[in-house]
Amino acid sequence: MEHGEPTASPLTRRELTAAGISDPRLRAAYARCRRLNAAHGRTYFLATRLLPASRRPAVHALYGFARHADDIVDGDLTVAEATARLGAFDTAARQALADGDSDHPVLAALADTVRRYRINPSLFSRFLRSMRMDLTTAEYPTRAALDEYVHGSAEVIGLQLLPVLGTVGEQAEAAPRAAALGSAFQLTNFLRDVAEDLGRGRVYLPADELAAHGVDRDLLEWCHRTGYADPRARAAIADQVERTRARYRVAWAGVAQLRPESRPCVATAFTLYSRILDVIAEAGYDVFAGRAVVAVPTRLALAARTVVRTWAASPRQAPPLRGTAGPAAGATEGWR
Repeated sequence: MEHGEPTASPLTRRELTAAGISDPRLRAAYARCRRLNAAHGRTYFLATRLLPASRRPAVHALYGFARHADDIVDGDLTVAEATARLGAFDTAARQALADGDSDHPVLAALADTVRRYRINPSLFSRFLRSMRMDLTTAEYPTRAALDEYVHGSAEVIGLQLLPVLGTVGEQAEAAPRAAALGSAFQLTNFLRDVAEDLGRGRVYLPADELAAHGVDRDLLEWCHRTGYADPRARAAIADQVERTRARYRVAWAGVAQLRPESRPCVATAFTLYSRILDVIAEAGYDVFAGRAVVAVPTRLALAARTVVRTWAASPRQAPPLRGTAGPAAGATEGWR
């Protein structure tokens, strides 16, 4: 493990000091997790900057754990190699959480965060179970099957974060909304990354819901290969966008259940991620021509407006979703 903080920025050092993290070894571990977050989770990292400085290191540690596991799954390893590597990481994580420390920098920061915020250790086992599913499962026949995967890959992340963010009431009351927001973010990623996931041999859209629009894996792969978004595929993606917006609407009420100082962060993440759905809709639900991206100036403007709105208005206001006239609206626009 790194000792000391030779590359830590002044802001990083201030955050660690505000969090009461004084041990040089732990400070280096948390600093590494922060770098992972800044490099790979731009939207997530931007929202995290809106948290009180004392809570940011814990969020970075949770991100670092998830990122490390995800890199094993999506790296250039064979299935056998990735399975072995993920199994070893799982064993090391369990040991770190039992001991409260580890020689692995990411796990050292994770163990410290779990201890500080009394996070349920089983949430990390559930996450790694879904990561193992990625090594053997290429598609999901039903929504129920996909939801099983999403619970471990995304809902548990919302539950991990909840003790860090803090609630104004019982955490158990806010837990379903936190889980819903985690799944909404994940479902948004699935829609944004349809082409990228096809390139990895995976489809994260329920086969039965696609079939209702005359779409199967072969058609998706043809669209990906040719770069042509078949009208049936557009209609299916439009349907998935609206289903995902419904998940966001369920999650929004959870913002009011958080401590006031955490609301701008979560509301901003909500706004920025849900905006990806708007970008997909504005592109006519063509997810094959390019990755849906919210431009940096737009992200910054949306973040600023959301922060002002969250502080100035009741968090129980309507969620900041644009929505559409319905799953079919615009799905085949320009193709008639």
